[in-house]
Amino acid sequence: MTVTADVQAGTDVPYPGWADEVRELAQRRNAVLLAHNYQLPAIQDVADHVGDSLALSRIAAEVDAGTIVFCGVHFMAETAKILSPDKTVLIPDARAGCSLADSITVDELRAWKAEHPGAVVVSYVNTTAAVKAETDICCTSSNAVEVVASIAEDREVLFLPDQFLGAHVRRTLNRANMHVWAGECHVHAGINGAELTAQAEAHPDAELFVHPECGCATSALYLAGSGTVPADRVKILSTGGMVDAARASHAKSVLVATEVGMLHQLRRAAPEIDFRAVNERASCTYMKMITPMALLRSVREGTDEVHVDPDLAARGRAAVERMIAVGRPGGGE
Repeated sequence: MTVTADVQAGTDVPYPGWADEVRELAQRRNAVLLAHNYQLPAIQDVADHVGDSLALSRIAAEVDAGTIVFCGVHFMAETAKILSPDKTVLIPDARAGCSLADSITVDELRAWKAEHPGAVVVSYVNTTAAVKAETDICCTSSNAVEVVASIAEDREVLFLPDQFLGAHVRRTLNRANMHVWAGECHVHAGINGAELTAQAEAHPDAELFVHPECGCATSALYLAGSGTVPADRVKILSTGGMVDAARASHAKSVLVATEVGMLHQLRRAAPEIDFRAVNERASCTYMKMITPMALLRSVREGTDEVHVDPDLAARGRAAVERMIAVGRPGGGE
């Protein structure tokens, strides 16, 4: 079969009926198809469930299917395996990594812990299984403030790996004994304050949906605090929170600061609203590695299976379960 350049770039579909073939193959394999909000529109449209990573991992644990096909990046598939150790978890392209998850290694975390004995380690779910296993409690972008607030005020906190989310939490809680790792998602970090300000000025009636991993999150709060944009129009949200806010919004236009794949779900949730990316170049190469052809190969051949060491999985699962016990686990990112 000849694959066009457009398909290789992930901007087209391989042939008519490919989606029906994927669904038929998945049914034969007793598999459920999960797609992250940043996936290509064609992948989102063929999936059984679309959402953010933790929400999808929890769905994976609840469904009866014996096989989980996770269309996302590798740490997400690992999290699904951690929460569903007895199920087969496939990722259509094992090369789909994550710059944020890669911004701290387990050895770096152990060294950081040694510098701060007794500190509580709070890890964003956007981390590897090995890092989760060295974590006391996980958090998501929607409940990071609540998770850190649940820790006794006299305890030091090591927050990792995202510096922008960590800064948001530390600023919100005014917590001096919270140390933040200097990691970042290269896509979100590239959405800067100057771009957000320029877009807000060009669209004065628009609401702002800003992911807390973004380099422009502080600028968004400044715009609200200075009155440049009415405070009730500025919303710092996880991807799952963006979908909920879109359904509840009465705005005519919304500026969105996150990875551009999110626009597809927002437009489906509220087709009457004009959603625009703050930065149209904010596209994650890793997310877009899950092409229709890669998905077809995965459900056809069972590639690529994700394995997590059982001991790491058990320790990582405990950190995720402690987060859920705090409440409001929301979505993954």
